[in-house]
Amino acid sequence: MHTIINSLPPILLVDDDPVILEISISALEGEGITNIAVLNDSRKIMQFLETNPVSLIILDLMMPHVTGIDLLPPLIREYPHIPVIVMTSSDDIETAVYCIKTGAADYLTKPMEIERLLSSVQKALLVNELSRENISLREYLLNDCLEHPEAFEEIITSSKKMRAIFQYIEVVAKSDQPVLITGETGVGKELIARSIARLSAKKGAFVTVNAAGLDDNMFSDTLFGHKKGAFTGADQNREGLVCAAAGGTLFLDEIGDLNETSQIKLLRLIQEQEFYPTGSDVLRKTDARIIVATNHDLAKLITAGKFRKDLYYRLCSHRIHIPPLSERREDIAFLLDHFLEKASKSLKKPKPTPSREVVALLSTYNFDGNIRELNAMVFDAVARYSSGLLTLDYFTGLTKADLPAPDIAQFLPKKDLDEALYAHFGRFPTIKEVEDYLISTAMGLTNGNQRSAAVLLGIARQTLSKRLNNTAADVES
Repeated sequence: MHTIINSLPPILLVDDDPVILEISISALEGEGITNIAVLNDSRKIMQFLETNPVSLIILDLMMPHVTGIDLLPPLIREYPHIPVIVMTSSDDIETAVYCIKTGAADYLTKPMEIERLLSSVQKALLVNELSRENISLREYLLNDCLEHPEAFEEIITSSKKMRAIFQYIEVVAKSDQPVLITGETGVGKELIARSIARLSAKKGAFVTVNAAGLDDNMFSDTLFGHKKGAFTGADQNREGLVCAAAGGTLFLDEIGDLNETSQIKLLRLIQEQEFYPTGSDVLRKTDARIIVATNHDLAKLITAGKFRKDLYYRLCSHRIHIPPLSERREDIAFLLDHFLEKASKSLKKPKPTPSREVVALLSTYNFDGNIRELNAMVFDAVARYSSGLLTLDYFTGLTKADLPAPDIAQFLPKKDLDEALYAHFGRFPTIKEVEDYLISTAMGLTNGNQRSAAVLLGIARQTLSKRLNNTAADVES
């Protein structure tokens, strides 16, 4: 069974029967839940709650002094955020209906079934956790704040989309539920995973595994390790990376490439937090937080029969989609400056200043490789750089064919196109007027550099030069 707790406040057991208390504690501890508080006097519960945070109450209904029946309404009224599971030796339908209507999360009868108790605790904690996350997320979005901006300092961005993702991460980071990160290659999925790990209650190591190219044997051996003699060449025991991530975070990248057998093992690891080392029949447990990432569309893989639906839904407890760089172009100038600094230090060169044409053209470039491609492009340009401004000539891989066709709307006010035309020209303009406006804007963006302006406009430099000369001739005449 997947364990949600020990980062949460304790579970409070309230019962006057020492045998029931012992059985309940033993059952919970058997699932790794050790954060438990106990009261055997029902008169002390309200006073206890005034000074002690609690994540769940398991309440016996039939106790001396103050019964659980009498305690349930004030508990629900004064502590509505704490789920209450009631237990009783009376199998009475009316009592059960009353408790559920009053607000109890579940109703259990004695003698207690261990699996039923554990299932009820698991469900109550999960529902309560999701409720708290929803409340926190609403507060974050309304306040537009970050409590721990330092956790995201490695991520260079000014994008509102990314800020919303950071706010969501702060809400879900302390959850023990898995996180699925999706996005194109090069958008920074591992940086997001590291931010989650920093904000989580897990203080152990952050361990990364790239699942691309791993067959099932390699996957099992890498994650779960093996016992000595498990296969030819296994001359000693080996601890897998799941063990290395104990008390920390295990980040599995490219999980869309896993075969079905490996997917089944991953599902068991996430759902039960259990695994067998290769060649061993001794079950091992883990408390590592699981974060996975993929650049594949998992829904399409499911339709194609290449990805298990049950694993997909188990991974979707918390899902984060990182937008491509083409959807947050406001970040390009910041990233350009960051990578120039990084490359110049690495190559032991003075940091160059990019020309206006470089900034303008990179802002229109469709980065299929996203941030990773921009990083490589800038590093190569700095390696070629000698002196003066960092001009487009140093970006050898950047050609006119790489740039998108010009779009009138990007140079006009952000309104409907026809409204913007009327607003700028005072009437619907002629083709010549729009052409002159675009040429003038492109020349301004590139500081008068005809080559760069021609690339922006999607025309040959000679064509631009001819049209500029014609415009000048019209003015003179």
